[in-house]
Amino acid sequence: MMASGDTRRGLRRASPNGLHWLGLAARGLKRDLRAADVRALFVALALAVAASTMIGFFLDRLERGLTRQAGQMLGGDLVLEQGEPFSSELKRTLREAGMTLSDQVDLVSMISRGERFQPASLKLVDSAYPLYGASRVDVGNGVEALARGPAPGEAWVDPRLESLIDLELGDEVRVGRTTLTVTGIIEREADQSGGFSSFNPRLMMHVDDLDATGLVQPGSRVEYEILAAGPPEAVSSLDARLEALKRDGVEVRDVRVDRPGLGRALERAEKYLALAGLAAVLLAGVAVAMATRRYVDRHLDTAALLRCFGASQQQLTRLFALQLGWLALAASACGALLGLAGQAGLLALLTAFLPLELPPPGPLPLALGVLTALAVLVGFAGPTLLRLKRVSALKVLRRELDPLPASAWLVVAMASLVFGGLMWLYSGDLWLSVALLVGGLMMLVILGGVGALLLSAVLRLAAMLPQGTHAASPTRALRLGARQLGRRRQASLGQLLAFAVTFAAMAMIALVRGDLLTAWQDQLPEDTPNYFAINIQPQERDDFVETLAGSVDERSALYPMVRGRITALNGEPPMDAVPESGRGDNALRRELNLTWRDALPEGNRLVAGQWFGAANQDADASDGTVPISLEDDLAGRLGLALGDTMSFTIGAATVTGRITSLRDLDWDSFRPNFYVIFPPGVLERFGHTYITAFHLDDAESPLPGRIVEDFPAVSLLNVEAILGQVRELLTQVTRSVELVLGFVLLAGISVLYAALIASRPLRAHESGLLRVFGAGDRLISRVQGAEFAILGLASGLMGALLAELAAAGIYAGWLDLAPRLHLWLWLGLPLGGALLVGLIGHGLSRSLRRQTPMASLGLLGET
Repeated sequence: MMASGDTRRGLRRASPNGLHWLGLAARGLKRDLRAADVRALFVALALAVAASTMIGFFLDRLERGLTRQAGQMLGGDLVLEQGEPFSSELKRTLREAGMTLSDQVDLVSMISRGERFQPASLKLVDSAYPLYGASRVDVGNGVEALARGPAPGEAWVDPRLESLIDLELGDEVRVGRTTLTVTGIIEREADQSGGFSSFNPRLMMHVDDLDATGLVQPGSRVEYEILAAGPPEAVSSLDARLEALKRDGVEVRDVRVDRPGLGRALERAEKYLALAGLAAVLLAGVAVAMATRRYVDRHLDTAALLRCFGASQQQLTRLFALQLGWLALAASACGALLGLAGQAGLLALLTAFLPLELPPPGPLPLALGVLTALAVLVGFAGPTLLRLKRVSALKVLRRELDPLPASAWLVVAMASLVFGGLMWLYSGDLWLSVALLVGGLMMLVILGGVGALLLSAVLRLAAMLPQGTHAASPTRALRLGARQLGRRRQASLGQLLAFAVTFAAMAMIALVRGDLLTAWQDQLPEDTPNYFAINIQPQERDDFVETLAGSVDERSALYPMVRGRITALNGEPPMDAVPESGRGDNALRRELNLTWRDALPEGNRLVAGQWFGAANQDADASDGTVPISLEDDLAGRLGLALGDTMSFTIGAATVTGRITSLRDLDWDSFRPNFYVIFPPGVLERFGHTYITAFHLDDAESPLPGRIVEDFPAVSLLNVEAILGQVRELLTQVTRSVELVLGFVLLAGISVLYAALIASRPLRAHESGLLRVFGAGDRLISRVQGAEFAILGLASGLMGALLAELAAAGIYAGWLDLAPRLHLWLWLGLPLGGALLVGLIGHGLSRSLRRQTPMASLGLLGET
């Protein structure tokens, strides 16, 4: 390639003016856009930016949306709760700090209309309610948003309560000793998150009516709340006071800590999106490295000519770096537009199921996308680009005077540092990034040795094939194709490793996608319970079971429930015994549902210790403790282990248990689950009720009506609508995962394209030589196809090994999935690799097969 007149004139009048160099580099890049390697660089960088910005835009909007609306979902920036009224002094302190307050009272009571009775959760609010957002209520003119609560003397009810006691607007209901008029039907409360907040139907009334009800008596279970809203600095100024309140047993919910989450399905999907984005960036980096090698080889003659015209090494470096800088800028703009479109697609798929309205995209992901493009370019292309500054002016006369290529270890080290930095940037976990980087480098060294052995084995097998009796024999083409790979063993090994990493990344993302779908489908089988029945009285237990018999498709066991509060851990107050991170745990701030079982419940798995046996069934142990089983995650949050003790206050009594086993639970199973399980013979003396869950397939079944009529004290909760929403959520999450998978596949194809473009001149030279010695178009076509197919087959085998190992590590350490072996991968990936590399390589070589031998041999000088 000759230096243009513009370039020579530009160098002769070289000046320190930065605009001059920018213009010179832009003109050079404009001429270079016709080259396939530059197009490959552009596509790879654009895909890296598109993948990172698409996922970055979406996750950034999700994070900012959760932060912005967390106060609304909690009811305030601070929520304080205890079992007695708060002091005027505390309220004055909060107001002086700059907080706006709203008082609430929560309790459970029986309400009635005529002869119909129903237990309900009462929520009493003041005139300042709500501090954030608005409730959606039908007050007679359709559902509308109201930034207020009911007035004194009025009541708002939810649809369940409306249906259970046949209420209409204007009806009167009796609450304790007072009567209220129903003036609204609640569709959604301003401070209620997407899930159901209690098993009882809800009634909202004004706090001024509390005294008239006569419901608050000594010993009544009443929860008093203060909802407080204010600027972040006001909340921060109260930290010391909040810690003191926690130690005094006040439940404190802080918007900075207790922000509502997205659920396990969306959390896993979020991790998958981040993983897929990193995979796309890695593949794009490999493509950049391979395309840059061809770019540098093609510009060596140009650099030599520029040295003849007086260009210094510094000027050469500046010129070509600015050219690639312009390319990165253009690719970043294109990738950012693709990323914006992609995140809009993700949002369209998931927006109906997110618990909030997302804010518009912010500038940070765009900046990170541009940074990603520049980092990939510097890390994966920088060491190779340095060859241009070392070129000698004598290369114009002596073509063999090419500068030595960059050390492979230098290229790998630079690329690894950059990619490790990107992993840290995107994951926010330094040690995870370091571990993955070190593990990846070790695996790369191992793969280098395995790849060399595998390539040798494949070439030997090909050499053992029969010679073939005619020119069109398939075995002859395979033998010749294997010899072509063997003659340039180092280059073939480099392509083998690049293709193996590409196939592994593509397969790993596809594997994770498939296993996530399997886990989600297993999470909600067809017979998942869609009804919960609670408050089943002991004397009604047998009759209730008989009523369900023959009418339901699937039923969980009946679990007894006793309410108890944790009052001591290892003999110390809970707030003193737990780690600082666990002091705000909700389990310490409320009563827990306790149960007893003689066998491990369905859906529970022991992870440590032993289940209750004959040796530990005795409730009258010598030290006064009884064996208990604790949920493993709660034990971790509270810093508890096997052998530790927990004391529970149940009514006026205290029961102390010693942890003898830890259990893992599936909280997404829509079955009754319990943090703490006692053995039989301990809790039966306390007042208790039963809970069960069952699946009713027939929506028109009379069973729910019969239960309400025969067991009026039983609360029946239909969660079919919630199940349908969860199933639809998983379907939409699946589509979003598939959208991201498409970006990864495109990035993988860009690697194949760049690698084959980089070896194009050498293959053209080999094709020319075969023509000189009499080979026809058909034989050359078959030889090239066989060469690419052998390379793809070996790469697929290595990619399958790498994908299995990487997926197993990610499952166990990040996604909380059980590792599994994918036998189909070991057959599908090698065959797919042979087909994909064979087709792409054969297609890209089509123009070479049409060239004359002289034109093909003339390309040798560009390699």
